[in-house]
Amino acid sequence: MFALVADVERYPEFMPLCKDLTLVSREKTNGNEILVANMTVAYKFFRETFTSRVTLDAAAGKILVEYIDGPFRYMENKWNFRPAGEGACEVEFDIAYEFGSLPMQMMMGAMFETAFGKFAEAFEERANEVYGSTGQPARPA
Repeated sequence: MFALVADVERYPEFMPLCKDLTLVSREKTNGNEILVANMTVAYKFFRETFTSRVTLDAAAGKILVEYIDGPFRYMENKWNFRPAGEGACEVEFDIAYEFGSLPMQMMMGAMFETAFGKFAEAFEERANEVYGSTGQPARPA
């Protein structure tokens, strides 16, 4: 599951609202991989691109996404992955964000709350597609 979430370049293939994702940089630092990516999200008349730094800590089973630039005042999300038996993984996801302006918050806040629920569903569906119900790869990712 860590690898599935860490494969940010594939997000436009399965994540709702994600219209494009461009990797700006990738580097290894202190055993972690650090990505900087631009993600464009779109829904009806709304289209925004934002930049985030993604720290992949495979050894600890953690992914940290930190906001750099775009329509938010701040945004941060954290993924924690813990083994949960043979072919199983417990995934914890937390997100905190605030739009850069009150009108944007009022206009987009409810839609983003709904979208985050759909993102979780999209990752579950992607995991079933890639790994199958047994936890073994169903096909190459």
